[in-house]
Amino acid sequence: MRSIRPSGPNGWVMVVVLAALALVPPYTVIADEPFFLDLVMRAVILAIAAVSLNLVLGYGGMISFGHAAYIGIGAYCVGIPAYYGIYDGLFQLLVTVVVCGAFALVTGLVCLRTRGVYFIMITLAFAQMVFYAMISLDEYGGDDGLVIYDRSRFPFGAAIGDSITLYYVCLGVLIVSLVLVNRIVNSRFGLVLRGSAGNDARLQSLGLPTFRYRLTCYVIAGIMCGIAGWLLGNFTLFISPEMMNWVRSGELIFMVVLGGAGSLFGPVLGTGAFIAIEEFLSGLTVYWQLYFGLFLVLVVLFGRGGLHGFFEWLFRRRS
Repeated sequence: MRSIRPSGPNGWVMVVVLAALALVPPYTVIADEPFFLDLVMRAVILAIAAVSLNLVLGYGGMISFGHAAYIGIGAYCVGIPAYYGIYDGLFQLLVTVVVCGAFALVTGLVCLRTRGVYFIMITLAFAQMVFYAMISLDEYGGDDGLVIYDRSRFPFGAAIGDSITLYYVCLGVLIVSLVLVNRIVNSRFGLVLRGSAGNDARLQSLGLPTFRYRLTCYVIAGIMCGIAGWLLGNFTLFISPEMMNWVRSGELIFMVVLGGAGSLFGPVLGTGAFIAIEEFLSGLTVYWQLYFGLFLVLVVLFGRGGLHGFFEWLFRRRS
């Protein structure tokens, strides 16, 4: 299996971006800009979710329009135990992995028997089922959401109570997610997964159980996204069904497409660009959604390969 190495323009972009992300907390302390730390932390958490979506969308060819459901489930796996006074981080993480894995397994057994627009619609349907289920649970705030009064705690006094510690935990999870996805897609498992996205019938004729491969990939991606939700719950200290709305799933898809679907670091670049443009435009005008929508249309029409493709093109022109 290949490891992550800074080869090519995108490899060096990855190294530079990760190094810059590691320097964000010292900068915010020196510049006294805690808001910037919160903004970047949000981008890092969403980047983890985008990397997990890229595994099924970019490499597996499965366009899931309900991926944000795992963010919401992961966040509620923090909020519901905290509602009962359980702040044990390991317990919350275990619940997140089990619940998200079980949800991905059960829904994947149904969704992965479909293709194309049918797969898109059925993943959306399952996500909306969870969305409306959480709205109906008045015990946990319903549509108003639920406040979390403290962040997760870990054994031996370890805690993520301060923002800088939580930020580095999020960055560490992002790096681990990138390494994991890199090892998956460059393994035999990944070859079958990518081959199934291109010509599933041919691989089945060769005797490969592609359904099992795709289902395993779907479960792994769901768990990864659930962990992003666990981090988001600890970051915001507030959870609501809006976290798993279909609009959030659409935003995740665009983050992947903007950065470059099927590339390792593209989703991270796409998430960063998405958050930065959203923040910039919202500071200019109250009608920022209109201009942002036009930008998204232009990217879809003319930005094939996303930011990953742009850096590759720029490198070829200079060489």
